[in-house]
Amino acid sequence: MSTKDKRGNSQPSQTAKIATARKLSKLWAKKYVQQHSTSDKTWQSNSPGLRAVIAQRLLDSLRSVTIQAWAKTEALLCQQIKRQGINYRLIDPWQITKDTYSIYEKVLLAYADQVIPERLCLFLASDLGRIRHNYTAIDPRVIAFVSMQFHYSGQLLLKSLSPQEQATVSVYFQVIDDCLYMPLQRLYKTAANYDHQSLALVSLRQLLPDQALIAQQIATRISDLHPHYHCHSGSLVNPTVKSASIRDVEMFQIYLWLCVLERSIAPIQQELFPLCVMLYPTLNVGWELVRQMIHLLGLEFGKRLSQQQISLVLPYFQVLWEMFSPEVFPEPLPVAALENSA
Repeated sequence: MSTKDKRGNSQPSQTAKIATARKLSKLWAKKYVQQHSTSDKTWQSNSPGLRAVIAQRLLDSLRSVTIQAWAKTEALLCQQIKRQGINYRLIDPWQITKDTYSIYEKVLLAYADQVIPERLCLFLASDLGRIRHNYTAIDPRVIAFVSMQFHYSGQLLLKSLSPQEQATVSVYFQVIDDCLYMPLQRLYKTAANYDHQSLALVSLRQLLPDQALIAQQIATRISDLHPHYHCHSGSLVNPTVKSASIRDVEMFQIYLWLCVLERSIAPIQQELFPLCVMLYPTLNVGWELVRQMIHLLGLEFGKRLSQQQISLVLPYFQVLWEMFSPEVFPEPLPVAALENSA
């Protein structure tokens, strides 16, 4: 079913819009099962009783952890407020800490109740989408403070667990990272305005299930090319850094598709680019790494899309490349990032 807009153009009905958004969100959610599905079902291995014990232990420390996380976030990014010209009134430590506590509480209770990661992704998407919207409404760069607060909170909680416990809990925490860094709800809402058989929507449905695989391959390739590179949190093969690298490649893909669907470069120009300018130098991520990531992303798209589909994406991909080009960021890899291999 479809309706007509004021210009007489066919528009999907409200039911069709909801169906499209749900299908796309399910495609994204399934990656948590596919990405972490192993022969022994590691993420399912803890018994309900043990999960409850682990969850309660983390819940007991959650308040102090979120306070510690904000101290780390502020230490990392406080200079960026003045440097980037951000209105400090937009950054409310108490509200950010409160939101962090609320989301992690829900995640840990879901973990204790054995809610599968796929279901958790669907369950939390609207809450995290609302939080993301609230903090990006006036200045999208504020999400950097929110994301780092959530990130540090998760890292501090995981630090208290054994490696096996970390393997199960980290899958649940990854849901938070994805939904905060990436405008997923906005993508679903925009996609819902498209006809089910439109080229843009067909292309998105085709690539969305492969986004994690594409990101993993690109992150691995970059770490292979730079075995001695060290960013703020360690080498590129460090599990924490590798996970963040994969998430960033997925984030670039989501922003690229958002540009395609909105027929605008604004998501890259006004959101992704300023966020990268603020975070990457602070985290000691060189622009040459970013350019290599974009180049490899283009190669992956070329393998998976038809010429017609490539023509749809290419104008926005070119904008992405030009904004991070050597003409804009001419400096090579930062010396501090290269480990002395002598």
